[in-house]
Amino acid sequence: MAGKIARFALAALLLALVASAALAASTLPKPAPAVPVKGMVTMVDLGAGYCVPCRMMEPVLKEAEREYRGRAAVVFVDVTKYASLATSLGIRAIPTQIFFDKNGKEISRHEGFLDKKSISAQLDKLLAR
Repeated sequence: MAGKIARFALAALLLALVASAALAASTLPKPAPAVPVKGMVTMVDLGAGYCVPCRMMEPVLKEAEREYRGRAAVVFVDVTKYASLATSLGIRAIPTQIFFDKNGKEISRHEGFLDKKSISAQLDKLLAR
């Protein structure tokens, strides 16, 4: 009987440890996205959920991401979650879009809302290089 209780206690302890580790892993902050994406033309949009023009960019970014999938990376960075990345990129206002060539060199940037036509023009220009 004592052996069964000991095995049950050990199993309960192991289950608690696994559950605790899983909970801790799910609450850890995610690492900042790697930008620019290595070997790809990349557009990075930096913004935040509280910013109205940033929220207006969401459907535009989703459409661009679908259209350019496999040819160019379209990456959103939330500056409230990844402030150090925003600082390292020299962000002064949101939303800001930064365009990188496939070698990772910054080619241009824009502050404020940017329409799909302008995004496509810049990405097409970079892809044609």
